[in-house]
This record gives sequence, C-alpha cells and structure tokens, in this order.
Amino acid sequence: MVAAADPALASYAVGDPGAGRFEDMDGVRGFVLEAVYEGYLLHYGEPRAYTGMDGDMRLLAGDALYALGLARLADAGDLEAVAILSDLISATAQAQAEGRADDAEALWAASSDRLRARSCAP
Repeated sequence: MVAAADPALASYAVGDPGAGRFEDMDGVRGFVLEAVYEGYLLHYGEPRAYTGMDGDMRLLAGDALYALGLARLADAGDLEAVAILSDLISATAQAQAEGRADDAEALWAASSDRLRARSCAP
C-alpha cells in the first residue's frame, strides 16, 4: 500500500509497518481495506505505515489514502464496495466526532466482514 501511495508520502513511510489488519483478504478489496484503514488511523489513531507527520499532514495523507482506495475499487468496477467503504468512512467520522471510538471500531469490523463475505461469494 505504501508503494502505491502518493510519492509525497514516501519520506514518512515506516520501513516495516508490520502485519496489516486485513492481510488475510486477497485481491483489490484487501489492498483497499488496508489503504483506507491506514487513512483512518492517520485521522484518528496511530498509523502503522507512516510516521513524523504533523496534524495537517496526517489529515491530508489520510484523505489521499481514502481516495487511493476508493479509486482502486471504482477502477475495478466494484461499486458495491465503493458504497460500503464510503458509508464506513462517513459513519466512523461521525462516531469519532461524537466521542464513540468503540462504535467506530465495531463499524470497521462489520464493514470488513461484509466486504469479505461478498468477495468470497460465488
């Protein structure tokens, strides 16, 4: 995911960010979940793949990763996943703004389960 991100973020990349939260999901959806989750962490938590950014840069980098993920899905024609992740981004932002971080994590779990189930469906 780091290699696919905007080159302006390269100087902030961590050498080995460790295992991804969604590394068990193959294909475009797995890549996208990792990118969008890293964007979420840049906005609201501790990012795994980037370090050394001030608050403004973290917001911009997070937005860039959201856009990267959604564009990949759109390019693949996976409009269902675009809708699921767009709703997730909006709902987690609202949950965080309202001080409901636990709800945001539950939203991540439910949305990733939906994407995983649909990516494995015949």
